[in-house]
Amino acid sequence: QVQLVESGGGLVQAGGSLRLSCAASGSILSFNAMGWYRRAPGKQRELVATTAINGGSTNYADSVKGRFTISRDNAKNTVYLQMSSLKPEDTAVYYCNAVSKYLIRTYEYWGQGTQVTVSS
Repeated sequence: QVQLVESGGGLVQAGGSLRLSCAASGSILSFNAMGWYRRAPGKQRELVATTAINGGSTNYADSVKGRFTISRDNAKNTVYLQMSSLKPEDTAVYYCNAVSKYLIRTYEYWGQGTQVTVSS
């Protein structure tokens, strides 16, 4: 059973920074991709950033480009989301996601989420 555990959320003033961590219960090299999503109050969940485990390509939502950076530490089985120049509209529950593909099947895993609140 794959487990993803997020940490690092909290309350920060606009313009501040936070780093989220997502620790996987096993090797992240077993995944095809990992990423971060968020759900703001009253809104649907949206992609924030993803990274391919092989090759390391990254993808960001337009709203966070230039402010957020996704990275990983394979030895620690951890993916990070460095968030800078935070805005009140970044307030949301942030979820870690991992995807594994085997033959024709896709397996998707989610963490429990961590709250990020940005005050103006």
